[in-house]
Amino acid sequence: MADADDRAGSVARDRALLIETVRAAGALALSMFRTELRNWTKGASSPVSEADIATNDLIEQRLRSATPDYGWLSEESADDSARLGKQRVWIVDPIDGTRAYLAGRDDWCVSVALVEEAKPVLAAVFAPVTNEFFFAARGQGASCNDVPIQATSGDALDFARIAGPKPLVERLDRSRKDIVLHPRIGSLALRLCRVADGRIDAAFAGGQSRDWDLAAADLIVHEANGKMTSLGGESILYNRADVTHGVLVAAGRDRHARIVTHFQGHPLP
Repeated sequence: MADADDRAGSVARDRALLIETVRAAGALALSMFRTELRNWTKGASSPVSEADIATNDLIEQRLRSATPDYGWLSEESADDSARLGKQRVWIVDPIDGTRAYLAGRDDWCVSVALVEEAKPVLAAVFAPVTNEFFFAARGQGASCNDVPIQATSGDALDFARIAGPKPLVERLDRSRKDIVLHPRIGSLALRLCRVADGRIDAAFAGGQSRDWDLAAADLIVHEANGKMTSLGGESILYNRADVTHGVLVAAGRDRHARIVTHFQGHPLP
């Protein structure tokens, strides 16, 4: 009984800590939004700004000081392989959709998940400009601004309600030349949350997404009666040595099954 009580207490603490931290991080990022910011390119073409770093520092200080025994994986922190030996790991994207952020658009967010044994157990995605706070806890459903959300039902394919790389989505129906997709959503995490709250029916992630792009939205989609997997239907595992993932799809369960079945019969080259 004591172990169960301790576990319940740690979950409640982590939940409150996550919500408070992500709200504070969103407020900080919003305070720097549409101001003159230093920004640069890391790697081949990935933009980063001083707002990304400041937001990352705030999240790291709050989460790591409160949970020093947890691991840490963030887009804006040097990777530490010690996380691989941790049962619980925070996975963080301080500003997902930095290009949108720097362009002054509203389709960016703060995305943080707590992963336990390769699966997310708590998740928060906050879009401060539009004041949308998505939250999920494993087995407890998903919400936006404390209102329960659900992915859309059925398996029909309305391309105007599907988001993702057009060449990939077009493979769902090669006979059509007039496919018009849902307008691009700069943040991948926010794109996936739009599936969870039913504003779009399905979303694809092109190859090369990372743990921090996906982990929080993955749980939110699943808790909203959706699924997010590889095109082959395999579940996504987090906090591995390689944090890069291939092409993924998220949708309500019936629609997800139809899309996965299609790609199993028509695999990508």
